[in-house]
Amino acid sequence: MKRKHKIYSKPKRPFDKERIDEEAGIKKEFGLKNKKEIWRADAKIKLIREKAKNLISASPEEQRVLFDGLNAIGLNVNSIGNVLILDKRDYLKRRLQTILVKKKQAKTAKEARQLIVHKKVLVNGGVVDSPSYIVPLDLENKITIQKKEKIKKKEIKSGETS
Repeated sequence: MKRKHKIYSKPKRPFDKERIDEEAGIKKEFGLKNKKEIWRADAKIKLIREKAKNLISASPEEQRVLFDGLNAIGLNVNSIGNVLILDKRDYLKRRLQTILVKKKQAKTAKEARQLIVHKKVLVNGGVVDSPSYIVPLDLENKITIQKKEKIKKKEIKSGETS
């Protein structure tokens, strides 16, 4: 069995006031559970940037594959320069939790998170219970919320027996 490695790294300076304030704002804006989710998004963007840097000298076909993959998840890029200026906020905007709020299917990010965790959100007919799910552009219009069906009680009249 392989050992699972962390998919993020903690900040080098844990008590940097500016970074803490910025992360608190992002956490509130996107309704995140903790700062680990911000660091995870940051690590993902860093990985994407590294791929782009490695493809600078590659053929346009290889670059196109990267651009198509990023465009499919909704990060609007068409050159290496666009990839390098991506920010963690761009990545966080593509989360299922954020898209529910943007589409006004949930009033707040916290409500959206609760709906997702309680398995009330369907993407393309399947239940998704991860608020950090990155929604591809083609599935963005296929997000629905399960409606709670009320069970109608049969009226049993006092004189009748079944």
